[in-house]
Amino acid sequence: MCLHVSCARICFLQAEGGLRDSAASHGLGVVYKGRGQRKAPPAPAPVFGPSVKLDIEAEVGFLVGAPSALGTPVELADFRDHVFGLFLLNDWSARDLQAWEYVPLGPFLGKSFATSVSAWVTPLEALDAARTAPPTRDFPLLPYLDDSTEEEPGGFDLHITVAVNGETVAEPPFSTMYWTAAQQLAHMTVNGASLRTGDVFGSGTVSGPEPHQRGSLLELTWNGQEPVELTTGKRAFLEDGDEVTLTAWAPGPDGVRVALGEVTGLIAPTG
Repeated sequence: MCLHVSCARICFLQAEGGLRDSAASHGLGVVYKGRGQRKAPPAPAPVFGPSVKLDIEAEVGFLVGAPSALGTPVELADFRDHVFGLFLLNDWSARDLQAWEYVPLGPFLGKSFATSVSAWVTPLEALDAARTAPPTRDFPLLPYLDDSTEEEPGGFDLHITVAVNGETVAEPPFSTMYWTAAQQLAHMTVNGASLRTGDVFGSGTVSGPEPHQRGSLLELTWNGQEPVELTTGKRAFLEDGDEVTLTAWAPGPDGVRVALGEVTGLIAPTG
């Protein structure tokens, strides 16, 4: 199971769910561009082929360790009882395929071709010093999402770095995410859906308020209007041969840093 939950400041949680049999964890994973239908705004009909707007989404994934019973929602306070730890996740996205699939249903082939994860899971117990309060709420939350009285803050102070061809292009802060992982889990199970050991859910794109904190090229380049400057040339979206690496760290006890590993993907030539 893979759940991506919107971090938009709206009065409800939006999510997209789907199975990922194309997820991979490697020191250097080869990523093949998604293929599918895309349609330029002035074109009369869609065409089929590889994506020309290949993108990344810097995310944090959470691994379920203990299952839940069918029909029993997981409350906010029970987050630690079910989630073992977290890891880095790159939810590769074909923005041109995705845009066409949004009319009228939602992303399918634009997302399912690849998901990359870091090689190890950091247990929640190792991140006690990184717990932090989420942003101030803009509106009253529904009771099952209301974390105002929780004893433990729901956020994590994770510092993510996105590099393209060895050059840092973004530093998204996970601490600014509006919805917490505990709220995501509560929302995912509030209708009675059960958890199974090994289930994974993703945070959605991690982006901060500043331009250099945006966790996707779609946001960094304003959908290609403001390309990123690299020594290898300008990039609106990813090209054949580009290498993307996500790394992250969190504050630990006594001022030490807890490394969260890395995940790297190399874009294969379009065949």
